[in-house]
Amino acid sequence: MTAIALDAPHHIRDLGLADEGKRRTEWAERSMPVLRQIRERFRREQPLAGRRVSCCLHVTTETANLMITLRAAGADIALCASNPLSTQDDVAAHLVRDHGVHVYAIKGEDHETYYTHLAQALAFGPDLTQDDGADLVSALVMTSLGRLDDLAPPIRAMVEAMSPEEREALVGRVRGSTEETTTGVIRLKAMAQQGLVRFPIIAVNDSRTKHLFDNRYGTGQSTLDGIIRATNMLIAGSTVVVAGYGWCGRGFAMRARGAGATVIVTEVEPVVALEAKMDGFEVMPMAEAAPRGDLFCTLTGNMHVIRREHFAAMKDGAIVCNSGHFNVELDLETLATMATVRRAVRDFVEEFEVNGKRILVLGEGRLINLASAEGHPASVMDMSFANQALAAEYLVVNEATLERKVHTLPASVDNEIASLKLASMGARIDTLTPEQVTYLASWDAGT
Repeated sequence: MTAIALDAPHHIRDLGLADEGKRRTEWAERSMPVLRQIRERFRREQPLAGRRVSCCLHVTTETANLMITLRAAGADIALCASNPLSTQDDVAAHLVRDHGVHVYAIKGEDHETYYTHLAQALAFGPDLTQDDGADLVSALVMTSLGRLDDLAPPIRAMVEAMSPEEREALVGRVRGSTEETTTGVIRLKAMAQQGLVRFPIIAVNDSRTKHLFDNRYGTGQSTLDGIIRATNMLIAGSTVVVAGYGWCGRGFAMRARGAGATVIVTEVEPVVALEAKMDGFEVMPMAEAAPRGDLFCTLTGNMHVIRREHFAAMKDGAIVCNSGHFNVELDLETLATMATVRRAVRDFVEEFEVNGKRILVLGEGRLINLASAEGHPASVMDMSFANQALAAEYLVVNEATLERKVHTLPASVDNEIASLKLASMGARIDTLTPEQVTYLASWDAGT
């Protein structure tokens, strides 16, 4: 196990980077007016006073503004990374130095260190957790079930050192959790169906002001940004294969087409595939798309979406990346066995030579929009993290009555966030007249 004390106040690359992190966090804050208004109210009302919150999120400037908001609400916070390549080291330093956040994250950390950092976030003893992929909740559930062999070694070592009573206290202290991603919500709903959820969970991703904007516009732009930063390739005139046409996939497909690419969509859901076709994209199986694509991007949340037979069929110089969630969407272990030569050719670009053809993998198959770029623009994360902040408050206010299952935030919260965002953008909307309200609520009015 990495020699990092579980009770260390932080584990980051360099505290001396804090000044730059502060400047960049303040720059992002300019584009986050909704979260700023929530922070001002939280500072007055202190809804999280005395609460300990462990967060497993991408450590970026936008996340920093969420952490600052939770601190303003009175929370004590531990933050670890939800992806080994997504941490912005200067931001981590800023949060530690200037806001007293216990950050455990280093960009490029190895597998063991990554899970040691998760263990440190759990050892913090949280009342609430915030996840981006359900890693913290999954570890808590495995602990409660005694499935220690299913835990990553650093987390297993921590749990094995605890008595049964201490393990139960760790899990039992958690009063609720929030989840940021589609992938995480899928995992949590699977847990709930098996009756394994020990506390209420808010599926932040299911809020309309999250997935309709963050997943579509945020992922769409930031994925294209990450690919271009890593490769400097010209998108116009290229053939881009988009695996998955959920909100993230459709956002990236839209942006790739807008940049001049021919876009092919691969899907497994008939209705979703039909939507892609009606939106004007070519739709075909990955086996047919593999020989045609110049650039492939997976956005499915599933595993081995691109695998041996697809790699074998790709043209020389094909570029492959992932913007779904975990790095399992590309079967890179098999690709490594197929390759006769493997070498780094640029930052975040690795070349695999297979049967005389070169296949280029970006960002180790991890989220390319965070591996080689900065993640979503702050203006869209403003809504996502407004949901996170209000979800934490909602859990605390309603902890005595919420069932142990996966919940969504009330529509009134969604509408509040949307109204604040519209106002910040200088947009106004109509309101229904009393006559219209009556008409919509009736069945016997004439047509």
